[in-house]
Amino acid sequence: VQLVESGGGLVQPGGSLRLSCAASKSIFSMYTMAWYRQAPGKQRELVGSMTENAAPYYADSVKGRFTISRDNTRSTLSLQMNSLKPEDTAVYYCFSSFPTWGQGTQVTVSS
Repeated sequence: VQLVESGGGLVQPGGSLRLSCAASKSIFSMYTMAWYRQAPGKQRELVGSMTENAAPYYADSVKGRFTISRDNTRSTLSLQMNSLKPEDTAVYYCFSSFPTWGQGTQVTVSS
């Protein structure tokens, strides 16, 4: 039973990154999936989520820039991040409402 994130890295302000989360089948299709992030010295915060019926939710700070998608046949969750800002720098975590957390992937937005 696990979640494995990938796709993090270093990107310049204004750039894009796509994160992916590969999940065990048993904790994916019937559960709400979400992305959280935690910047140094700050609390972990919800970035966005998607129910099992694909209803999305986004934090105000990322609305219009980030897009969550899920593929229930492949048990994968994605986060497309556009127009990245330095304040988006954080470790991004995949979450299943099973509940289970991924190990996190670092996203750094810097010139």
